Amino acid sequence: MKPVSALVDPRNIAGSLSARLADVHHAIVSCERCPRLRTYCQTIAQEKKRAHRTDTYWGRPVPGFGDPAARLLLVGLAPAAHGANRTGRVFTGDGTGGSGDFLMSALHRTGFASIPTSRQIDDGLTLKDAYIVMAVRCAPPDNKPVPEEIARCLDHLDAEVNEISRARVVVALGKIAFDVWLQLLRRRGVRVSPRPQFAHGVMVRMPDGPAGPHALLGCYHPSRQNTNTGKLTPTMMTGVFKKARTLIEA
Repeated sequence: MKPVSALVDPRNIAGSLSARLADVHHAIVSCERCPRLRTYCQTIAQEKKRAHRTDTYWGRPVPGFGDPAARLLLVGLAPAAHGANRTGRVFTGDGTGGSGDFLMSALHRTGFASIPTSRQIDDGLTLKDAYIVMAVRCAPPDNKPVPEEIARCLDHLDAEVNEISRARVVVALGKIAFDVWLQLLRRRGVRVSPRPQFAHGVMVRMPDGPAGPHALLGCYHPSRQNTNTGKLTPTMMTGVFKKARTLIEA
């Protein structure tokens, strides 16, 4: 496998980008705001997992991926230590049947992804009318970013979402992503009352105004903990994206 760094240009990670989105990606990739996360990512990139010992890990913050003209925006939690922290692309490389494959399979069934898997950065995967961002751009220890790290990363989410200007519907993958989106709305002067509570399949209509997408959908995160136990099934996740499809086409 080619070194990941040879495949990814930090100025043009998602392919054909506008100059402004490329600048946002560059700012994300070069971010050093969270010393704990940067140390952890770099340590993982050096120590590696036995199955990937010949790979050159990305080891840097991970920007979004997908169609810049997307009407569907997905918000995940953070890169996986040996997934996106290795490959440089969100939800990519965390193993056969991992969260990336589970997610892409649902997106493929609903017409948003070109293939039903996400194994490596040169696998030919493209997204159509969908774009994926993360609440936190560095892999956190035990998959648990602390609140201060989430707050520091909100600038990157705000900047990237600004460039996905056609987005109409947000799917939040997990409670943290759901709550982070509500934080972003408050930052933009939008308060939803009463405060929505996360649940799988919940839909929240946003108030009218220039704050971005008009609907928020909750979805369990496609972690192995959720998919292996049946808490999240393929049918359940596909159902969320079918609902999203209906909303963006309305």
